[in-house]
Amino acid sequence: MAINKSSMKCNSPRRQISGGKKFVVKACKGGKEKIIRYGDANMKIRKSNAAARKSFRARHKCATAKDVFSARYWSCKNW
Repeated sequence: MAINKSSMKCNSPRRQISGGKKFVVKACKGGKEKIIRYGDANMKIRKSNAAARKSFRARHKCATAKDVFSARYWSCKNW
């Protein structure tokens, strides 16, 4: 199932219905648009577990994730 990029809002993540990833977002910056798919569809999000949260953020180097066109940025933003 193809994503209709024109009907999506910019920088607003949503659950992906099919395609193997958990989330999809239309990233927009400086007049450019890009569809970003991220997140493992088969894994749980343990955001409320402080140790898991700390480990995830360290493993993905969330402090340096600044580019909205990267899956790392959006994954870190969710955490």
